[in-house]
Amino acid sequence: MAAFDEANTLLRWKRHPSQFVREVFRVTPDAWQEEVLEAFPRNQRIAMPASKGPGKSACMAWLAWNFILTREDANIGMTSISGANLQDGLWKELAKWYARSPMLQALFDVQSTRIVNRESPRTWFMSARTWQKSASVEEQALTLAGFHADYLLFLLDETGGMPNAVMASAEAALSTGIECRMVQAGNTSHREGPLYRACTTERGLWYVVRISGDPDDPKRSPRVDIEWARQQIARWGRDNAWVRVNVLGEFPDHSINALIGPDEIEAAQKRSYNENDIAHAPRILGIDVAREGDDASVMFPRQGLVAFRPTLWRNIDGIQGAGAVARKWEDWDADAVFIDNTGGFGASWIDNLRLLGRSPMGVQYSSAANDPRYFNKRAEMYFLATQWIKEGGQLPPNCPELTTALTSITYTHKGDRLLLEDKTQLKQRIGVSPDHADSFVQTFAEPVMARGGGRGRRGGFRHRHNYDPYGREAFERENAA
Repeated sequence: MAAFDEANTLLRWKRHPSQFVREVFRVTPDAWQEEVLEAFPRNQRIAMPASKGPGKSACMAWLAWNFILTREDANIGMTSISGANLQDGLWKELAKWYARSPMLQALFDVQSTRIVNRESPRTWFMSARTWQKSASVEEQALTLAGFHADYLLFLLDETGGMPNAVMASAEAALSTGIECRMVQAGNTSHREGPLYRACTTERGLWYVVRISGDPDDPKRSPRVDIEWARQQIARWGRDNAWVRVNVLGEFPDHSINALIGPDEIEAAQKRSYNENDIAHAPRILGIDVAREGDDASVMFPRQGLVAFRPTLWRNIDGIQGAGAVARKWEDWDADAVFIDNTGGFGASWIDNLRLLGRSPMGVQYSSAANDPRYFNKRAEMYFLATQWIKEGGQLPPNCPELTTALTSITYTHKGDRLLLEDKTQLKQRIGVSPDHADSFVQTFAEPVMARGGGRGRRGGFRHRHNYDPYGREAFERENAA
């Protein structure tokens, strides 16, 4: 070490990591980052509950480089909620700051899952660790097993939803060595798990630094746009669960959870049922009517365990929309048609369909649910739809708009009822309106019986499972228009 710097400089950097960041990386830490860096040498455990996008991965990367540079034969183990998250987050930040320092490049070698000291690669290193999604509790506990060193640091990113077994294995390793430390960080969406415990029941063991985008917090992260933060607070209020998690870095009254994961959607897209599997099931159409210029009107067909490819229209009025729906209704011999009439946007479609002798059902998303467990009809439909997917439903492949919306929307509780994230908030987050998802979930708006038990329809069973229920030529003609 003396070959590239004097011992007193390394000792100073060890005692004051913020000076290391300024002198080695030529950056000035934010106020909250300064607090974390200076607290690190004096605290064995540091927890960082954070809002969205404040720069916590950069701070953890600085701590890692400081620790491995200023402690001989240091070992660092790191993990995150998933392998992809680790690679795209913390590991990427380590590589970024490594590239800015000729000194670190001369001393260490960055590999795919390890960073090693060039002279002592077996004893002086950082190691990225992950676990399989299907891992048992015992397998999760092995994620950070096997570390034994006088100088040991564990970095755990996105611990809000991390299994308890991973944290337990890290805790066990802190009992030996000269200097053993642990730093965890994550978003505050879960009222359970390692991060929540560190901020509540185990607060006495942890030095906690809350990272916030709150415009009124003098130590707020400047990386969270202050005007955006003010807009969110003004629009939704400080007590809104989404605001508390994403803007304020605070835990909500109830955990914020995703309705369904991408793996479950992918599995549903790979399923394949035949005609007999759905023969007795009712045929249902769900129609979401465009509200704004960038939104689309979408019609989703479902029969029993099979949801077929949707039809999409842009810039059509109620007369045109009603005519298109009536043609599909007749062609497919649908048993029920549900049209979103929240805010009256679907009223023209409904009225014109009635003039054509049809009886569609308008759906008010804000109306009361049939099941008192749900806050409103919207929450009920989305929960029923995702439960259908989890229990064996088949989704159409190559429908990214549906996948994005279903895997992005979150829920929490209001009192003892389940409440979905507001649609406007979801649209802001994913950049588009969830038109495909809304039309799909409307096929679960009310129970539907198939006429004649699903048999004796006009024309019999005209379609096979892999076909488009409207006829391929009509579908391609419509989407080319």
